[in-house]
Amino acid sequence: MHTEKISTRRRKFLVVVDSTPEHRVALRFAARRALHTDGHVALMTVISPPDQQQWSSVHAIMLEEAYEAAEKILYDAATELYSVCGKFAELVIREGKTRDAVLAQIHEDRDISILVLGAGTGKEGPGMLVSAAAANAKAAFPIPVTIVPGGLSDSEIDFLA
Repeated sequence: MHTEKISTRRRKFLVVVDSTPEHRVALRFAARRALHTDGHVALMTVISPPDQQQWSSVHAIMLEEAYEAAEKILYDAATELYSVCGKFAELVIREGKTRDAVLAQIHEDRDISILVLGAGTGKEGPGMLVSAAAANAKAAFPIPVTIVPGGLSDSEIDFLA
């Protein structure tokens, strides 16, 4: 847990936004919690950098396309967040492995106090981050993690948050 005085920090919820349907439940839950607790929301997406073995110009184009796709995902999520709670989101794009990027963001932004994840409902399982948090919560992330079941309806999320 971050060690500076809690009273000097803003409560910020971190939501990892990707192409999975379960990120929507995490987004809505974080939006409603931020609204009810005067908190803030950071939306983060992680891109995998293209294979370094590509030619330099091809590598640059692939990276630019990945950033454009990430910006679109974040823009859509931020629009949805605003429609739910009337708050503007902080938008973050990081490169690398998702878990490593999330940990780096948590360590760099001391206002992040809760990581909100949506659990997948498909046969693939709950998702890599949810599985990591469930396996060993203390070792997985240094802050509390809220896992929102992916099958909840908007009205159920609104009731719970």
